[in-house]
Amino acid sequence: MRRILAVCALIGASLGLQAQSWTLEQCINHALENNLTVKQGDLTVRQNEIELNTAVNRRLPGVSASASESFSAGRSLLGNNTYATNTNSTSTNFNIGADVPVFQGFQIRNNIAAARLNLAAATADLEKIKDDIRVAVAQAFVQVLYNQEILDVAEGQIEIDSLQVERLTELLRNGKASAAELAQQKASYAQSVYQRTQAANNLRLSLLDLSQLLELPDADGFSVVRPAAEGLEPRLLESAEDVYAAAVERKASIQAEQKRLEAAQARVDIAKGAFLPSVSLSGGVGTGYYTSSLAASSSFADQMKNNFSQQLGLSLSIPIFARMGNRNNLRAAELSARTQELQLESARKSLYKEIQQAWYAARASQDRYYSSVQVVESARESFELVSAKYENGKANITEFNEAKNTLMKAESDLVQARYEQLYQTRLLSFYKGESLRL
Repeated sequence: MRRILAVCALIGASLGLQAQSWTLEQCINHALENNLTVKQGDLTVRQNEIELNTAVNRRLPGVSASASESFSAGRSLLGNNTYATNTNSTSTNFNIGADVPVFQGFQIRNNIAAARLNLAAATADLEKIKDDIRVAVAQAFVQVLYNQEILDVAEGQIEIDSLQVERLTELLRNGKASAAELAQQKASYAQSVYQRTQAANNLRLSLLDLSQLLELPDADGFSVVRPAAEGLEPRLLESAEDVYAAAVERKASIQAEQKRLEAAQARVDIAKGAFLPSVSLSGGVGTGYYTSSLAASSSFADQMKNNFSQQLGLSLSIPIFARMGNRNNLRAAELSARTQELQLESARKSLYKEIQQAWYAARASQDRYYSSVQVVESARESFELVSAKYENGKANITEFNEAKNTLMKAESDLVQARYEQLYQTRLLSFYKGESLRL
């Protein structure tokens, strides 16, 4: 019963959250918390944390204990170093020992460095995943805003056409308009209704796309908060070189490749360590209990005390010839490091290309926005003039609808240009390290 109530509460909370209007920041945060790719990246980071912990703990001594019990029959070795016949004997031994790596050609230290760098690279990879999700959510969010504006424009046109249908119906009743004019206006009204339906469908589809990025169960009741109009004005653009200079220092994709290069260089040092001698220290204590059928044995307690022994050892291993294995391992590590250098350079060039494309897209979108503003002003002025002439009978319904349609297209183009420049300029700011905000 408690499980059912908990599930119901969770569903209710989810539906309640969907019923609210979401800001871009809320959308991004929710996507980051629930996206499966982010969760997979987090598991990769945790795995690298475990590998780093394993590498660090290689410095600690290894401790082991053992116990053995043996039974023998037949000839056995006596204490005077002679063999007796038909003897039964038992032996019990207990040992505990430890070994400490003293010097391993700096391999332990370099393994720790490589593991730490791998962890940093995995962390940067996770941040890159998050950055990609932030960009995708922002793009989908802006598309929703655009479709909302288009729907508003379509509804405004319906209102204009509806009023004209009512006006022509009254004029026809008074004999001041023809049935053809009324039919033409009704056709224009039907076209506006169709465009509104298309706009509403596009809005629903864009809301669905955004809700799927957020891992929501569906898009029912889901909506977004429109930013303030003053926040939609174009920003002054910095040069692409300035944006790149800031981005290359913080971009997660570059940091990940840089850490991988450093880890590859650490693996070269690890391979070099195989040519150096290694030193290890070992020690242990042990005791045992022995019985024989030919002679009386001391008690278990006495033997455990009297047979107690200690040992301490220091070993040195010098590599002389390893069938070219150490040499080839070093060559392979050096080639891997060189490959990673090229990968880092490729990542930097790709980033610069992305920023250049984003900068030119932002500049073009701003130019288009300013041009669209002028087109809308001209189209609105023309529509107002044609409307006045139409009201005074100096323009026909065809001229009125043409002016109206021109204004509607200009307003739609302006909406598209506004949100395109909004997304492109915010994307440039995001490259520099700013949060994605509208």
